[in-house]
Amino acid sequence: MNIVVCIKQVPGTTVVKINQENNTLVREGVDSIINPFDTYAIEEGVRLKERFGGKVTVITMGPPQAEAALKQSIELGADDGILVSDRAFAGSDTLATSYILSQAIRKISSYELVITGKQTLDGDTGQVGPEIAQRLDIPFVAYVSAVEDVNGGKMKVRRMTDEGYEVMESPIPCVMSVSKEINIPRLPSLRGKMRAKSASFPVWSAADIEIDTEKIGVAGSPTWVMQIFSPKRARNSAMLQGDSQQKVDQLCEKLCEIQVI
Repeated sequence: MNIVVCIKQVPGTTVVKINQENNTLVREGVDSIINPFDTYAIEEGVRLKERFGGKVTVITMGPPQAEAALKQSIELGADDGILVSDRAFAGSDTLATSYILSQAIRKISSYELVITGKQTLDGDTGQVGPEIAQRLDIPFVAYVSAVEDVNGGKMKVRRMTDEGYEVMESPIPCVMSVSKEINIPRLPSLRGKMRAKSASFPVWSAADIEIDTEKIGVAGSPTWVMQIFSPKRARNSAMLQGDSQQKVDQLCEKLCEIQVI
């Protein structure tokens, strides 16, 4: 079973700086990590390989330093990695990103399953997984919390819903996004670290995956960020004086002033 896992490198800090000129994240000088939700996708890919055989190939789109995420994936049990990197990709929104990744997956050609995390910490849209499925014209299953079986060209999964869960069957190949309930990601193994140390990865440019450059980057993205800012917090406090009844009366007056009651 050949499995493709799509991951993203995100800032590994809660202190996020914004470039006010183009409304993008400032990544220079900030440590990056594998998007936490994607670690569950890597783990599930490795577990499925252990159950049904095959290989796990991890793809990430990003600048050259994103190779570090691929090395971490090898440490966690993945077999191969591919870095999709080109200056022309800069500023791509989710639709353009899904186009780029789907073209890379097409170049791989032989796969039964594509796994993604349910969302990323920086974009937080959850759109890339289903968009990849649409572009590849294959089924998509969201919020998968367990893969029960893969047999006869079909995959039986359990997916989370607001009311509980559903058991679904999907033909393969397909794309699925996984929730954190699906597994507990393993720690890097010594063997994995040794493999990662010497691992090298192909770097695919826009030309390598036959990209239409009019569909990528800022110019090729149908959505764009108008403004990013941190919300300003203002706190006004007041001390209520008097006995209990007087404090209640004062509180009611205050609440009426701000139209809470």
